Amino acid sequence: MMTFAAAAGLFLTSNLANAQQKIGHVNSDEIFAALPEAKTAEASLDAFTKTKQGEIEKMITSYQTKLKAAQDKEKTISEANKESVIKELTAAQTELQILGKDIEASRTKAAQEVSKKQSELFTPIQKKVSTTISAVAKEKGLAYVFDVAASLGNTNLAYIDGGEDITPTVKTKLGATATKPAGK
Repeated sequence: MMTFAAAAGLFLTSNLANAQQKIGHVNSDEIFAALPEAKTAEASLDAFTKTKQGEIEKMITSYQTKLKAAQDKEKTISEANKESVIKELTAAQTELQILGKDIEASRTKAAQEVSKKQSELFTPIQKKVSTTISAVAKEKGLAYVFDVAASLGNTNLAYIDGGEDITPTVKTKLGATATKPAGK
């Protein structure tokens, strides 16, 4: 009987300890919006993306110029020059098809390069933020920390009352400025 009482006591103590676990929350959107290195990474990614877009736009402009030249050439067709104009138009059509394929390939490659650049720029920052969130949670004795960032699509947390918001502490540890994320 004594063993049962001791086991029951341990079970109740365990449940009571679990019931007292502290919960916190953090807004990673707010942290990233205030983090100088994230702003620098975003500016670098924007510049890289614009460069890639510019390269593709040049190809599109070239395509449009060649297409217009072919359309203008087609208007000059007559019985006297029919054979030579058709030959030129066939060559132009082949060139336009190749250029069209090149544009599509460049778009695909640019999207891959932008994605790779984004990963290169942001993965180290994300790891640093994650590590800091974990460190702050441990310092504050939190058992769970929920990220309430809208960009993560956090629709599971419909209501928060209580728990500790560790966003300001994480921002301070990371040296982030005190700005709110865009759109808030």
